[in-house]
Amino acid sequence: MEDAAAAGEGKAGHGRNGHAEGPAAEERRGGGARLRGCRGFLRRNALVLLTVSGVVAGVALGAAVRSAELSPAQVSYLAFPGELLLRMLRMVILPLVICSLVSGAASLDTRSLGRLGGIAVAYFLGTTLLASGLAVALGFIIRPGAGASALNTQLGLPGALPKSKETVDSFLDLIRNLFPANLVAAAFETYATDYQLLLRNTTSGNITWEKVPVGTDIRGMNILGLVLFALVLGVALKKLGPEGEDLIRFFNSFNEATMVLVTWIMWYVPIGIMFLVGSKIVEMEDIVLLVTSLGKYIFASILGHVIHGGIILPLIYFAATRQNPYSFLLGLITPLATAFATCSSSATLPSMIKCIEENNGVDKRISRFILPIGATVNMDGAAIFQCMAAVFIAQLNNVDLNPGQIFTILVTATASSVGAAGVPAGGVLTIAIILEAIGLPTNDLSLILAVDWIVDRTTTVVNVEGDALGAGILNYLNEKDKKEREQELKEVTVEAVANSKSEAETSPLVTHKNPVSNTSSTADPESKESVL
Repeated sequence: MEDAAAAGEGKAGHGRNGHAEGPAAEERRGGGARLRGCRGFLRRNALVLLTVSGVVAGVALGAAVRSAELSPAQVSYLAFPGELLLRMLRMVILPLVICSLVSGAASLDTRSLGRLGGIAVAYFLGTTLLASGLAVALGFIIRPGAGASALNTQLGLPGALPKSKETVDSFLDLIRNLFPANLVAAAFETYATDYQLLLRNTTSGNITWEKVPVGTDIRGMNILGLVLFALVLGVALKKLGPEGEDLIRFFNSFNEATMVLVTWIMWYVPIGIMFLVGSKIVEMEDIVLLVTSLGKYIFASILGHVIHGGIILPLIYFAATRQNPYSFLLGLITPLATAFATCSSSATLPSMIKCIEENNGVDKRISRFILPIGATVNMDGAAIFQCMAAVFIAQLNNVDLNPGQIFTILVTATASSVGAAGVPAGGVLTIAIILEAIGLPTNDLSLILAVDWIVDRTTTVVNVEGDALGAGILNYLNEKDKKEREQELKEVTVEAVANSKSEAETSPLVTHKNPVSNTSSTADPESKESVL
């Protein structure tokens, strides 16, 4: 025994070739393990690191080229790689939305679809109302529009404003767009009400002008109508049963192929982001005057986005799942950086679906069902931006908002954010609706347009963050419901009563607590007969 122990000690002190291994060899092994771990980390997070580096490089590029005083044509050439990124992302939006919603709605049973849909609607409405209330409260606390009545003349801003629209017509347009008359046209056109002035002669001889609403089609995808059609088509295919399975498989395959395209596009994102951010910095004219004049408004809007996106939404996620929301958001750095650079919720949708499934393990049926809907109807950041702009313009015109007007702002912002376009500067158009609803002039919207490119970035980040956390909550609730149903099934199986006459007929899942008595009873049929 002692010889064996000595031999073991001798082997332990020697390497593979019989040479002694000292602390230097152990240190080399430790260094190799650390190097492999570092390589693995870089390989797993290469896209995230490249995306963040693209944002930083874009800022540096813009600051370096800004002093060259490029012409507008040269700035457009500088922005060309970024424009390619936006075009590629928009290219896959239509097949991604249609196929993911059809396959998602068809893969969920009717009970789950109704339950998850109800929770999603409650989450979207609740978070948007919270965002609107937070923005109004911050507006009254910070008072960004106090003492800023001469800003238009100081900044010399252009008067190009969106056309004002009646509140009733805005909501009627929203309902009309839910039911597009032509699905092919809905891919590139959306319905909008315009107005014509008609001359009317009265019986007394007076001439009056009457504003008559007229329907027009404007450029832009009617994403709301396409979402509703895809959902209903998925439910209809589910109802068909075996007859609809071929078409469901077609949409599933189409969806997977689209996600492969998204994976390829994602590797171009760092380059596109770098040139998008750099060209935007070069385009700025007098940022110092703009920030000093509208600094309180910019600060109040971004503070609202930080509080809502950094505190309120993570708290809601934690309360619903009891999980760390920040580790969940850590896996979404790439789509959040894409949202910051592109200012478009729709353009961020492909990368968001890819990252939330691969990095956070969200079920494909949940992510591809909820995220396209959220990108269309859930606009928490836009609600903050719109309410803050309404309070800012009211204070700019020395108008004290009464409780009725505040309530109107909250309801109108929540409702109008549903139909807000998921494109850059889409929220500015809906601010005109809120201003019309509370009776404020729309002339001061040029101030909002002047700083929209700054605030719109954090707006889009909060929009897509709310969608992602909502998908995470729904995924957790779906998994929990599935486990509870499996547990109920197990309990029912265990409580089954064994058949005493035939052991072969008994379920193999049933465990007999007293096998000895069972054996004795089968071994002695006469005693059983006497008992009977």
